Amino acid sequence: QVQLVESGGGLVQPGGSLRLSCTASGIIFSINDMAWHRQAPGKERELVATITNFGSTNYADSVKGRFTISRDNAKNTVYLQMNSLKPDDTAVYYCNLIEIRRHIGLAPRDYWGQGTQVTVSS
Repeated sequence: QVQLVESGGGLVQPGGSLRLSCTASGIIFSINDMAWHRQAPGKERELVATITNFGSTNYADSVKGRFTISRDNAKNTVYLQMNSLKPDDTAVYYCNLIEIRRHIGLAPRDYWGQGTQVTVSS
């Protein structure tokens, strides 16, 4: 019953900006870590950014200084603000929820959204 729904992808010119959103349902959002991944055709899926339940963030070197991950626990939503976009940023972007379950004696478990396409082209 856990669902992650991404939105905000589209076509943008190099140097432009997009803001991706991912809204979770069917799970307690505020106590869990979130991440964005992306996958381009013919390439492996790569981690783009993470944000913990308490707000600590990390970024891939390729997007550092250009992308910002944030969360709004009241809306059960995580965002990825993407600025100064490059053609190499073209990919399907996936929202990832890392369910923290140590407090009930279980290992973490991942949930994934369906993906949203980002195309950067002139």
